[in-house]
Amino acid sequence: MINKKRKAELNELLQSLELTCHNYDRLDTALTHSSYTFENKLSPLESNERLEFLGDAVLKLIASDYLHERFPEYSEGELTKIRAILISDNTLADVANTINLSKYIKIGYHEERLGGRTRPSTQACAFEAMLGALYLDGKIHDLQLTLISLFEDIVTEIDQSASKHNFKAMIQEYTQAESAELPEYRILKEEGPPHSRTFDIGIFLNGELCGVGTGKSKKEAQQKAAEMAAKSLGLISEESEEENNE
Repeated sequence: MINKKRKAELNELLQSLELTCHNYDRLDTALTHSSYTFENKLSPLESNERLEFLGDAVLKLIASDYLHERFPEYSEGELTKIRAILISDNTLADVANTINLSKYIKIGYHEERLGGRTRPSTQACAFEAMLGALYLDGKIHDLQLTLISLFEDIVTEIDQSASKHNFKAMIQEYTQAESAELPEYRILKEEGPPHSRTFDIGIFLNGELCGVGTGKSKKEAQQKAAEMAAKSLGLISEESEEENNE
């Protein structure tokens, strides 16, 4: 059972989000980092990891529903691309910063000293766990309204940003969103004299070759390999790229 001071802190957070809560103990758990439970010899089940698991699914559902409604003309691949960036740790950490979520996270002393409170993964985890707790509290409709308010401008930026066409960034955001291994780039072939080299580079996802690119620099070849991988994953279509190049 949480004390009055902690309940007041949680109410401060809820008021900033224009939300209410019935189960404060569960919300408190959602904002409890595993380092805190470890240092205080509490059960691992008293950290926010289980609620993060649930909140991740809640977030994907609300984000998918919002993007589906907002962009009726976009293909599945285009929607997936925007969602992958939207629900990545970096974006969620930015959202968490706007609501000052780190202030309310209970974290272990040593993790605090290492800067864990403001680490993007810590903030993203707490944000998702909070969504899980409020979902169990029966707040799915309120959560939708709150998240749309928080995400609306960010989605506009993602949709308009040139980063949509940074294929390496796109693939990395995709793998992070899918909890997959980060992409690996390998040089498959080098040709030409030292002053005019040509590189063939392959991109591997979970050990499988997903694209090959050729360029006069490793960076250019990697970008082209990532573009091929993005097409094979359905994140972009041949038609959309042709339109962008016109």
